[in-house]
Amino acid sequence: MDKPLLPTKGVIASQYVLYFGILGIFLPYFNLYCFHLGFSGFEIGVISAVRTVTTAFFPLVWGALADRYQIRKPLYVACSIASTGIWALFLLTTDFLPMLAITLCYGTFYAPIIAFLEAFTMDHLGTKKKRYGAIRAWGSISFILTVILVGRVIDAAPIRIILVLILAGSILQSFLSTQVPGPTGLRTKTAASGFSLLTRRPVLLFLCSAFLMLVSHGTYYGFFSIHLAGLGYGGTFIGFAWALASAAEILVMINSERIFMRFSLQRVLVFSFLVAAFRWSVLSWAESGTIILLTQLLHAATYGAFHMASILYIDSLIPAPAKTFGQSANNAVTYGLGMMTGFFLNGVLYDWVGVQTLFGLSAVTAIAGAGLLLVGSSFSSSGSASIQAGKSSR
Repeated sequence: MDKPLLPTKGVIASQYVLYFGILGIFLPYFNLYCFHLGFSGFEIGVISAVRTVTTAFFPLVWGALADRYQIRKPLYVACSIASTGIWALFLLTTDFLPMLAITLCYGTFYAPIIAFLEAFTMDHLGTKKKRYGAIRAWGSISFILTVILVGRVIDAAPIRIILVLILAGSILQSFLSTQVPGPTGLRTKTAASGFSLLTRRPVLLFLCSAFLMLVSHGTYYGFFSIHLAGLGYGGTFIGFAWALASAAEILVMINSERIFMRFSLQRVLVFSFLVAAFRWSVLSWAESGTIILLTQLLHAATYGAFHMASILYIDSLIPAPAKTFGQSANNAVTYGLGMMTGFFLNGVLYDWVGVQTLFGLSAVTAIAGAGLLLVGSSFSSSGSASIQAGKSSR
């Protein structure tokens, strides 16, 4: 057997580095690229929504197959390679309909990558899952460096260069995906009954509230860069703003074990919702670069703390044979269905009401998510959700 190129922790960290490095190009700049092609707000929203609808559906399919047939690693490698090949097709067209079709095909295979990676990480950490943030922080570091460097690049070169950069990163990620370790220990196969887990009250209430949290992020992820460009800020500022947000989330992630030793997962989640509502409220009126950058520091709570608590919370609720499906369901409902809904609604409303009003609506949505989580926990029989969260935070 060939010797692995990196130790297990290094392999997993490298996947986070490449995945979020690619995301650091795509998330801030792909919609801006579409904007420069002359696409309308509606067309940008549709492309974003189509990509996320695949993230809402296909992680469940891939996750169920991975757990049932114990083929998580082969599927991970196959989806990495297939999505890379499909991305290359973006180099061949600048028309809306072909790009929409490519987005659909790309998302089909790209969809399960992060959920599978989270499951690999949970397996690797075993009983030390509260250290998740220390590994995940490598992705945020990569995101920071990428958005800063690419921001400077697109100030000096055609923005189309982002397509080539993403392709190069995807090729490297696909190659290293073959080094990811398979599940540890002997696992029993699980059938489609994994879907029944989603009807359990603690799981259902959490997923519904998390869905609203990601809907509230639709304006930020879909139109924040466009909003900054409209205010007169250049690519360097835009890249720095995104990087600052990731820098803030890193501080939370590297201290994840300390945070979850002190606070329950539910408290961290509710706090994240409230900070999100405040952040979007400020962005609904702020035009000062200083104020905008200060709101980016709140990403530590609205993404960093929320994301870690979500991964650990769903892991605590799902039995071992269905861990891949559990993470896939979490990713599908939040970063899939939630982001899809947020992108689509913002795309429809952008040309009518403008981005500042959309940020105001995002704040209301975040408040609704916090309310659902709080009210839902009071109806959980014997405080089941709180008990599970407490077990995970001890």
